[in-house]
Amino acid sequence: MNSAASGLEPWQWPEEEWRKRVERVRAGGKLRPTEWPAGARCAVALSFDSDHETSDLRDGGNSIGRLAWGQYGSRVGVPRILKVLERYGCKASFYVPAVTALLHPDEQRRIVAEGHEIGIHGWIHELNSALPREAERELMLRSADTLEKVGGVRPVGLRTPSWDFSWHTLEIEKEMGLAYDSSLMSDEDCYELLLDGAPTGVVELPVEWVRDDAVYFMMNRFSALRPYTPPADVLDIFRRELDAAYAEGGIFQLTMHPHVIGYRSRIWILEEIIRHAQAKEGVWFATHAEIVDWARHHAA
Repeated sequence: MNSAASGLEPWQWPEEEWRKRVERVRAGGKLRPTEWPAGARCAVALSFDSDHETSDLRDGGNSIGRLAWGQYGSRVGVPRILKVLERYGCKASFYVPAVTALLHPDEQRRIVAEGHEIGIHGWIHELNSALPREAERELMLRSADTLEKVGGVRPVGLRTPSWDFSWHTLEIEKEMGLAYDSSLMSDEDCYELLLDGAPTGVVELPVEWVRDDAVYFMMNRFSALRPYTPPADVLDIFRRELDAAYAEGGIFQLTMHPHVIGYRSRIWILEEIIRHAQAKEGVWFATHAEIVDWARHHAA
């Protein structure tokens, strides 16, 4: 971002500068429906970020071990997840880097064939904030084209890799005509995104780190990153989020990763969350695209 305040420390910025940064992308009107389809009280939005090998490829692809971990996501994680979703009749959204789709095209075709959504998740899990605007735009357009070619359906939503949202991401989403984004955290309900104070028509279905499996389970033996939360405690956190969403009549949105949640000692968390939700009266499981569409047209 070019700025007249470049070279100054943040504490030296004039008010105009910090206001400009804060107001670049903001939450507009809340889009909470008075009710969900068929009189449901709560919407459940399950999502899976199919990073697979791109988690290491974006950093140079030099770790055979981490590439193998990525392959586990496709070889074991996704089939295990799809089996659980089929068993309980739930639909979900999968956010897929284009390179993942090219490496595992049959996986994407199976996901679409089983009624799930595929959304954009970058080209090679790149960080948008590290890219020039034109490079980010070209990769987003190329990613959408690739996912459509592989899966047969044009994606309508974006989740930025690592939820890394650049100064230009929203204007590119608007140019592409995307229906929604799922990378930001200004609310727990859907809301319209504002760009420099102006409505964009792009709806945000917000995420949150507390509802993401990776923050509890990620591991890197070459750094201090270690799993620190037992699976039973993660289930308790997710279940409390679900119960609160149900009590409020809102959305329970959950982000998972096939190479993280797909293990034998963790996949039961997904199953228990689904069972807990389905034990309640009036819970609607839907893709992110379906939830956004309903919220857009039925907001109070």
